[in-house]
Amino acid sequence: MIVIEAFQWIAENQSAFFSAFDRHLLMCFISLGIALVIALPLGFKVARSPRAAFAAINIAGGLRTIPSLAILAAAMPILGIGLWPSVIALIVLAVPPLLLNTVIGIREIDTSVLDAATGMGMGKRDILWQIELPLAVPSIIAGIRTSAIQVIGGAALASFIGGGGLGDFINAGIALMNMPRLLVGALPIAMLAIFAEIFFGWLERRLTNRR
Repeated sequence: MIVIEAFQWIAENQSAFFSAFDRHLLMCFISLGIALVIALPLGFKVARSPRAAFAAINIAGGLRTIPSLAILAAAMPILGIGLWPSVIALIVLAVPPLLLNTVIGIREIDTSVLDAATGMGMGKRDILWQIELPLAVPSIIAGIRTSAIQVIGGAALASFIGGGGLGDFINAGIALMNMPRLLVGALPIAMLAIFAEIFFGWLERRLTNRR
């Protein structure tokens, strides 16, 4: 079976496989981390202004329609090839869902709750940390889930611009018409995406039930 041959190749080439696996995870973690640092403060900032929120939602929605490969291809002539150009391209891929869900999470908070908090003498910082953030967390987690899945899949395409990772096995499998080699890259990526979906979905439901 092709799948068995893929696992046999992994067993015989553990160093190459885990080096690519670690590189794939590194790209995902760095890009998601930087995207969070960018999207969350920006989302909280623009959510307070209806016009800015409208613009942010539409821009984020527009960016989400751009194919992952197009983003990576556009990054290559500007940034070159390698790990960091791949990470920057993945950040562009990860920010829109995070920004969109952060803005939506803040905008959906009942204004009467915020008015009551203001009437009780709470300052803007207290309202942010004690009311807005806890109430927006489930929506933010949903954005992280979407971004994580997109980044995990997008990182496979980073191989085209020298980013490395599990996408190298997919490209090699296609070039050599070697299906087991292709599955060496494709199966772990699929498993990572499924894990991200299940974990963040569970976390979102848990936090929603605690609101």
